[in-house]
Amino acid sequence: MNVSDAIRLKRAVRKFQDKPLPDDVVYAILNAGRRSQSSKNNQTWQFIAIRDKSILKGLSTCGEWASHLAGAALGIAILTPDPEGKFQIMFDAGQAAAFMQLAAWELGVGSVPASIYEAEKARGILGFPAEWHLRIALSFGYPLEETKLSAPPKKGGRVKFEDVVHWEKW
Repeated sequence: MNVSDAIRLKRAVRKFQDKPLPDDVVYAILNAGRRSQSSKNNQTWQFIAIRDKSILKGLSTCGEWASHLAGAALGIAILTPDPEGKFQIMFDAGQAAAFMQLAAWELGVGSVPASIYEAEKARGILGFPAEWHLRIALSFGYPLEETKLSAPPKKGGRVKFEDVVHWEKW
């Protein structure tokens, strides 16, 4: 896989086939997150891999835009220590999420993140300890429409390079 192609072509996939992911694919996705870089190599994350449809459905109600979790073949909850403590904690969780999504894309698996706004409700569903926090979960599965995995960008979908990059100073 060419990393530049993955970055340029990867698209958010929110609708999935009703088809499980093989164990080796799930392991590869999780291992990509485990191997992602982190500030001072602290690796301040834990992952809950969820395949159970009833748990995924419950988790899908914990965020206004998290409904795609209900249809996923795999959900991954990314747990962190208190995200209010250090900004690096959420940055590192984001890197783990990105690594997992790129690994999935390479394997033909679609993905999209979900913000978890009802954290205590999610804790009740997933049963994780009080010292851990959940703000983001990922949905994975084979795309319902296979062309969605690498579909061309929508018109005007990205901010132009020259409108976002500043050289030397603002």
